[in-house]
Amino acid sequence: MIDVRRAADRFTTTTDWLTSRHSFSFGPHYDPGNVGHAVLVAHNDDVVAPGAGYDTHPHADLEVVTWVLEGSLVHQDSRGHSGVIHPGLAQRMSAGSGVLHSERNDAPGATTPTRFVQMWVLPDESGLVPSYAQQEVDVRPGLTPLASGIPGIDAAVRIHTSGAALDVARLGAGEAVTLPDAPRLHVFVARGSVDLEGAGRLDEGDAARFTAEGGPRLVGREDAEVLVWQLP
Repeated sequence: MIDVRRAADRFTTTTDWLTSRHSFSFGPHYDPGNVGHAVLVAHNDDVVAPGAGYDTHPHADLEVVTWVLEGSLVHQDSRGHSGVIHPGLAQRMSAGSGVLHSERNDAPGATTPTRFVQMWVLPDESGLVPSYAQQEVDVRPGLTPLASGIPGIDAAVRIHTSGAALDVARLGAGEAVTLPDAPRLHVFVARGSVDLEGAGRLDEGDAARFTAEGGPRLVGREDAEVLVWQLP
């Protein structure tokens, strides 16, 4: 019911411009027992060198949610959408029937690596009209909704996946929050260190997958940032 995955055990892709750590099977890294958690099928922690990035490539039938931790990321797609994503801005691209896009660390003046977490969720329906949204987020104490397909959750961006929502929790040492009571949870420590009820200590890059009743308690051991998916 609780599956802890340590940072050191994640699949890693390394090139001259990219370090990408994958929570699930991705690209050449395949484990038939680790292809996703419910509708969450990709959860990548990427560091991209300045002046580099992902050139134009296709997606279809995915809700792509991106959260930048450091630096900036330039998005452009075949539907004419573009934007510079930076920390504190939530981005969602609904690939739907098909879209081409690029993501590069080449904003004017970019001289440092960009670190971002990109997550792919399956939509309720295939063949949707592709769309794009980005929104500044006021991250508050406790849980702040970033993306949601759950009615009644006022998130920065909407996704086309009912029953799924993403929150960010920023905690100081000793600060606590109770996570949502959802059929499944995916808890990822982006920065810092926390104690998670039922899972114990989690450090940066660690994740826990819950299939349980009741929302577990999350407590900061130090300043921490945690991404929490509630899943159907």
